[in-house]
Amino acid sequence: MEITVALVIMAITLIAGEITKLTKLDNKWIPLQNLIIAIISSIICIIFKVQNMSILETILTCIFATMSAGGMADMKKTIQKKEEK
Repeated sequence: MEITVALVIMAITLIAGEITKLTKLDNKWIPLQNLIIAIISSIICIIFKVQNMSILETILTCIFATMSAGGMADMKKTIQKKEEK
């Protein structure tokens, strides 16, 4: 169950990041956006007891899911730059 929740949070974060890139907002705000998504998802998971984990484990799972989504997006960009060379 924990992996499924983390994957859903990661997918939401990736989509939100791509939407932010389409707007006029500076990309420097994406990590803050990811942290906000992690906080909101942590609160939702704790209130509705989505995961059978402690509060700390839930918070860390949500933070790691959102930050790894940002890392995956950066990795994709890095691979594309290497292919262009």
